[in-house]
Amino acid sequence: MATIILASASPRRSELLQQIGVTFSVQPAHVDETPRPGELPEHYVERLARDKALAVAATSPGALVLGSDTSVVLDGVILGKPGSPGDAVETLLRLSGATHQVMTAVALAEDNRCASRVVTTEVTFRPLSKAEIEAYAASGEPMDKAGSYGIQGLGGIFVSKLQGSYSAVVGLPLLETAALLADAGHPVWENWPNSLESRT
Repeated sequence: MATIILASASPRRSELLQQIGVTFSVQPAHVDETPRPGELPEHYVERLARDKALAVAATSPGALVLGSDTSVVLDGVILGKPGSPGDAVETLLRLSGATHQVMTAVALAEDNRCASRVVTTEVTFRPLSKAEIEAYAASGEPMDKAGSYGIQGLGGIFVSKLQGSYSAVVGLPLLETAALLADAGHPVWENWPNSLESRT
């Protein structure tokens, strides 16, 4: 059975992989995340996911390495992680009452081979008051998250509609991740008996 490595320090991605019974180790990748001039958001997230997976695979021969990247996109513009609570407030004011896209790419690398998929989910926020935006920013939750919110946390109360993959918005599209692992000869259901035993 191949070793699986998650090339991400995100606790949310680890939790999602654990949810489907995957046994893995964590080895964060360090790559340049600067967008290229004129690069489309979907191309950007896919490139980063592939770069992360391949960077770790280069030091882990024979391992299956999962890389992922998520961007929140409004009107074609990538909204990154906030640098301050003020940045989070500004971003959330833009998202208030609007529909945006969450684009998440997942890549699976083995040595110098890499396959990847991109998932786009439409997320609509209800209109938000300035007071609740400021209270949310003060909670600290937005600070390490693309688009300044976490749908799996307090930010979930802002979402009035979602079309697509919830797990992709959290940070890792489970359907596509399982498909990539299956294509690589490692279907996740093979580990389910052991996974169920570890939870009892």
